[in-house]
Amino acid sequence: MPSGRTHDRITLILLPPIAGASFLVSGSGKLTLLLLASYLFSGFLFGPDLDIHSVQYKRWGYLRWLWLPYRSMIRHRGWLSHGLLIGTIFRLFYFGSFLLLAAIVIIPILQSFWGIDWDWRLWPQQALALWQQYPRVAIAIFLGLELGAMSHSCSDWIGSAYKRSRKVAQKPVKKKKR
Repeated sequence: MPSGRTHDRITLILLPPIAGASFLVSGSGKLTLLLLASYLFSGFLFGPDLDIHSVQYKRWGYLRWLWLPYRSMIRHRGWLSHGLLIGTIFRLFYFGSFLLLAAIVIIPILQSFWGIDWDWRLWPQQALALWQQYPRVAIAIFLGLELGAMSHSCSDWIGSAYKRSRKVAQKPVKKKKR
């Protein structure tokens, strides 16, 4: 399994090809920048190794406590952390639940002190309207998050397969007793 430093290098090495491919596909500099920003965020802070005491986990600093329940719930290198699509989706829902809890506490305070008008019942409609108005933005952000996670998971899988193949190749052949 590659070290945190190796994962960081892989994230940076893949940045130019991902940038080029994103711009070729989207034709948009803004969408490419959004995809790259979310790719870097995922590669350095939001990747599959948040389920262990890793470099990604440590980078959250004072907020790393947010990931303690996640670490206790998720088996390292399991499909909920390192799985294609599901790992990123699960982390988004997990982190989103903390953002929702923070909003439940902060918004009433803002409403009482500054008179901010916000209706909880309209939130799902507003979120859907944003998704419908900017679908390419949402897709670019999600693809960036997934590509960052997959660069990590794929390097783990390749590293493990390589180590297994070396063990098999180095395993001494037992001689049969006569």
